[in-house]
Amino acid sequence: MNRYALLFILTLTGCRSFHLGDRSANNIPGRYEDVRLETLRSWKAYEKYAWGHDELKPLSDSYEDWYRQPLFIQGIDAYSTLKIMGYDAEARRIEEYVTGTLDFDKDIFVKTFEFNIRVLGGLLSMYGLSGDPGVLAKAEDFGRRLMPAFNSGSGLPHYWVNLKTGQVRGDTVNVAEAGTFLVEMGVLSYYTQDPTYYQLAKKAASGIWAIRSPFGLFSENMNVETGQPVDSISHIGACIDSWYEYVYKGWLLFRDPELKNIWDKSLPAVHQYIADESDTSLWYRKVNAFTGREVSKTVTLWDAYFPALLALSGDVGKAAKCQETWDRLWDKHHLEPMIYDYGKDSILNPRYYLNPEITESAYYLFYFTGDSTWQKMAEKYYTDIKKFCRTPLAYAHIENIITKEQSDHMSTFFIAETMKYFYLVFAQDSGINPRDWVFSTEAHPFKKADFKADSIRTGLGIQTGL
Repeated sequence: MNRYALLFILTLTGCRSFHLGDRSANNIPGRYEDVRLETLRSWKAYEKYAWGHDELKPLSDSYEDWYRQPLFIQGIDAYSTLKIMGYDAEARRIEEYVTGTLDFDKDIFVKTFEFNIRVLGGLLSMYGLSGDPGVLAKAEDFGRRLMPAFNSGSGLPHYWVNLKTGQVRGDTVNVAEAGTFLVEMGVLSYYTQDPTYYQLAKKAASGIWAIRSPFGLFSENMNVETGQPVDSISHIGACIDSWYEYVYKGWLLFRDPELKNIWDKSLPAVHQYIADESDTSLWYRKVNAFTGREVSKTVTLWDAYFPALLALSGDVGKAAKCQETWDRLWDKHHLEPMIYDYGKDSILNPRYYLNPEITESAYYLFYFTGDSTWQKMAEKYYTDIKKFCRTPLAYAHIENIITKEQSDHMSTFFIAETMKYFYLVFAQDSGINPRDWVFSTEAHPFKKADFKADSIRTGLGIQTGL
């Protein structure tokens, strides 16, 4: 029996254990079904006008690819949402395309970070939810193609890697781009029982931890050959964000005590130097990593993930205050600006790309508190997005949140994350929740109970805290 068949048998129970359940309790009537239908409508538009390609163009009834050859990013990224929502036929069509048609042996340079979270993470979650050994084989093939990115002087990954030749480019990466591999590479190591993948991700994480400032802060950008910081700006937002997320979520999924140590020592530094709290608001600013002094009060809409992480790690009080702060920004224009200076109350970039983070945080707060305030907050976000971003085909980016001008793009994370979190907050009894599952930064779910201590030790090459 080959190892993929064996792994299928070993994980079958976990793969099929989620359920759609009785959705009569804890739901906003009609909302979860509306989200399902809007998701299906958007997906059907992709199937009709963009199948096999990377993204749907929702205004021109066409598609766009990230590079000169398509990699089916939209399909892989959307799979877990469609599966959770009960669209089994659509999910099965994706599986069949992945195992029967998709070929990663392409002479193109891809962004290491983006393809780890969207493609590798999507494939691994696809395997976890389906049990299809052909999907796992494809995930391992793709994981091997990412590995050369880590062949640097420091072990930090290069920004670009060629899927066919293994050549690399890009000697500067930010902390998020270098530190957001622990979950996907760890899951791949677990499923294949090959520690190589996780150990590459762990070496990069250890390298980031080693160059923290005396204040316990992380500079935004690093040189991958020397492993040293190339600037002094520190924060919790875009370009550093998922580093904090993966240190904690890696601990939750694998119980690696070294990750827990990093988290326990990093969070106090964040609240001592980066938090900017008043009686009514809680923002997280930019500071100098080596002095702790404020650099700016600018934030990005990606930064709104932090209340979710705070709630997940047990600090519901700070999570709630930070979420309320973001919610007041949303209410100004019924969408969020991409970049905002909260000190000057000034929009620096007015775009909105269908981002999920503020909804993700509302979902986590609702799940951990049971307070309908957060569910109603998510309902407001859904109503506004549907009002301003909906197109005859699907949903579109907003070029300017003040004028509400649409642009001809629909990010793959719209179905993968934004619609998934809307569905989960309106249908709490879906069988998928953050107590029993770990969501990747791209919202791909992995069931904690599927990851057994003995197999973690052998597959990842670590001594767990279990």
